[in-house]
Amino acid sequence: MGGERVDARSWAGELKALQERFAHRFSRLEPRESALAYMRGLIAPLERKNGWTLAEEAGHGGPDRIHRLLNRIDWNADEVLDDVRDYVIEHLGDPEAVLIVDDTGFLKKGVRSAGVQRQYSGTAGRTENSQIGVFLAYASPHGRTLIDRRLYLPTSWTDDRERCRAAGIEDTVVFETKVVMAKAMVRRAIAEGVPFRWVTADAAYGFSKGWRTELEQADVFHVMATMRHDTVVTRWAMDHPVHDLFPGLPRQKWKRRSCGDGAHGPRVYDWARVEVRPWHREDRRHWVIARRSVRRPEEISYYIAYCPAETTLDELIRVAGSRWAVEVCFQTAKQECGLDDYQVRRYDGWHRHMTLAMAAHACLTVLRARELDTGKAETDPLSSYPSPSLNSDA
Repeated sequence: MGGERVDARSWAGELKALQERFAHRFSRLEPRESALAYMRGLIAPLERKNGWTLAEEAGHGGPDRIHRLLNRIDWNADEVLDDVRDYVIEHLGDPEAVLIVDDTGFLKKGVRSAGVQRQYSGTAGRTENSQIGVFLAYASPHGRTLIDRRLYLPTSWTDDRERCRAAGIEDTVVFETKVVMAKAMVRRAIAEGVPFRWVTADAAYGFSKGWRTELEQADVFHVMATMRHDTVVTRWAMDHPVHDLFPGLPRQKWKRRSCGDGAHGPRVYDWARVEVRPWHREDRRHWVIARRSVRRPEEISYYIAYCPAETTLDELIRVAGSRWAVEVCFQTAKQECGLDDYQVRRYDGWHRHMTLAMAAHACLTVLRARELDTGKAETDPLSSYPSPSLNSDA
């Protein structure tokens, strides 16, 4: 697992225990056994993880059972995901946890896979033929893993209902922006009683004033990255650009802090915050936070925070820095659990594969957490995993 691998007998037993939590979601024995075999194959150290190699690993004569599991047998992936999420909360749940929203790309050929088109993929760093999935990660002091997922469907798909039907997308599935998907996943986590304290996301999501307002109205604390031209309410003006708040700030207001370790050690920046929204509850505060590169001080990123009045700058920095945990989840789930190794074209097949890959990742994360000293608050449950390729100014 990017370092030492969890003992095979340990993960096989734990994976079986996890599978038993959702075995009742399948009406017959074959799909129950196939789901377990599929997850075992995703974790196994196979060079490639496709229908044939997973079938061989499971001892099947061919890939038919795997294909039936993903494409033809009737089972509800959202119900299975509920059971996986409950497993995560039972073992990793913490009231100080952070919910992190982000998306990742899956490079694909052709035009028939649900949601595929030429679009920007952060995974590739350029526009490619790809599918985009929006995910919700759960990061606690005990570990971090993915707990929700949705496939993004561009308008090139939702405006063509015949194309949608051919890929198993029902007529009730309409276009939703990635922000709308993010909102729905966080609402679902709240409704299901997932314990957490903070929500964070990058600027593609945090720039949405509507979502920030919704979170505030629900009294959900958040630290959201935003664009430099975003505007806030200050004592001096409505719609004041955030980048105008910091040029005249005294030097002593800037604090040099690390927001966590990256691929090359501590990610150190200069940080400052300015209070905004002067009319608010006595026990709540609104801040704009600036993160300035040490080596290139002209490079400044911005965050908008809603939090308890007593929240320190160091705490806000910690939450802002926790966003990198979702990148670790993507990297380890792809490298170790086959998140991006799938051969399905249908909409429900994509969600089924993702659900079982996320279950495998959750299993390994729980096992890793058990191996470490959980009595130390600073324990990093995935410390043996490679950090994503983020430099100190990422």
